[in-house]
Amino acid sequence: MESRAAVPGFFARLFRSNAPPRELSLADMGECLPTEDELLWVDLSAPDEQTLDNLWRACELPALVRPLLESGSTPLVEREGEYFWARAVAVAPAQGDELVSGAVLICVAGRNRVITYHTEEIQFLAALREAAHGAVIGSLSSESFVATLLDRQLSGYFDAVSDFECAVEHLESDMSSNDIEANLQELQRLRRWASRLRRMLAPHRAVFGTLSRPDFRPSESRDAERHFVALDTRFERAMDMIENARALVVGSFELFSGQVALRTNGSMRVLTFVTVIAGVLATFVGALGMNFEASLFQTRDAGFWSIVVGLLLFSVAMTLLGRRRRWF
Repeated sequence: MESRAAVPGFFARLFRSNAPPRELSLADMGECLPTEDELLWVDLSAPDEQTLDNLWRACELPALVRPLLESGSTPLVEREGEYFWARAVAVAPAQGDELVSGAVLICVAGRNRVITYHTEEIQFLAALREAAHGAVIGSLSSESFVATLLDRQLSGYFDAVSDFECAVEHLESDMSSNDIEANLQELQRLRRWASRLRRMLAPHRAVFGTLSRPDFRPSESRDAERHFVALDTRFERAMDMIENARALVVGSFELFSGQVALRTNGSMRVLTFVTVIAGVLATFVGALGMNFEASLFQTRDAGFWSIVVGLLLFSVAMTLLGRRRRWF
């Protein structure tokens, strides 16, 4: 029997409600016929073409799905016979200088079997592969299991918004101590972050809306219907949170504008005070330059240095008065 380790990117597990789950190899796919109390999950992580061909042939999967594996990242949902499939974008760990990254996830669901396909590592799928609650998953229908996967996909957006809100709070708390250029760069980064999240999530409206429609129901399971309706409601909540995140950036920009205005106002007050002092000193010096034979002008060096010291003392006294009155 071919082992799972011998096929890179292939993972298969048969969940049973009354027994521990069992891992399967690619060679077992043609003989695996899950019952109503079982659920077969096959996870494909960037497999080669031969693996895909063998799996499609063994499980008799719809031929219409194969082109979707390499045809873009736009979210969509379609069905044919007892199968339906959905393409979604999950939040993936950021790569390089990216703020947030997306990973395309394709789910194909048939009777008591679900196949997931992705080319990048998705955290919640990796966690699910390591989970041990096989009896719970084995009692689910394929529609409910797809709803579970899409719900976890939405949870990634909730987590990303939480990280975004923490970044906004950190910026606002440090805004008074950072320089203006650093604050502006961080605001631009947060703006791109929020816009990226919205562009990733917004196209899913057609997917969740279609799944929750009664005429699209892959089966007559009322549980699956409730799951998809709840999933559509959860999607709308995620969209609201992302819209609020964008509003947070606008609010932070207004706070930044206020900080800049306060700093500019403080600088203008200092410049105004210095201008007034300089003007008063210029008036004194100009008065001393008038052509009168006053006795003051007969004191020579002593008179000169007395005037200079007097001007300095006047400047210091006015500066102290301005600081005490908080003029600047």
